[in-house]
This record gives sequence, structure tokens and C-alpha cells, in this order.
Amino acid sequence: KQSKAREERESRMIFASSCIESAARERNVSTTEMYNRMKRIGLIDGFILKCYEGLHTQSRQHVTEDVLGALDIWETKLANR
Repeated sequence: KQSKAREERESRMIFASSCIESAARERNVSTTEMYNRMKRIGLIDGFILKCYEGLHTQSRQHVTEDVLGALDIWETKLANR
């Protein structure tokens, strides 16, 4: 029997995976490329998982748009450092 905390972690990881897959599909890149881009700028922990409570209640399209918007902004900020 899984603990509530473990179930919550699993739900968050499944959500993060679906965000990566949806963003990759929208940008026509591989999930590996999208994961690496997000990981490099800290988007998975710093946005997707941090904002999970608000994001996971939204539609898939809305979440994908938010994630890709954040990706673009965070990559631009990193490039301009």
C-alpha cells in the first residue's frame, strides 16, 4: 500500500511527464530534447512542479501554452545573462 505522500509525488511526476510530452509535440521536437531544454533551465522543478497545484487544474492546452511561454522566457533570460 502506497503512502499518501508517495502517491502525491507520483501524480506530480506523471503530470510533469505529460507537460514535457505535450510541449514536445506542440514544438515538433523529441521528448528527450524538450526534457533536456527544460532541465537545463530548471523549468521542471522551478515551474511545472512548483506551480503544480494551480497548473494541474487547467486544461491540457492551457497548461501547454503556459509551459511553452515560460520555456521561451526562461531560455531568453538564460541567453541574455
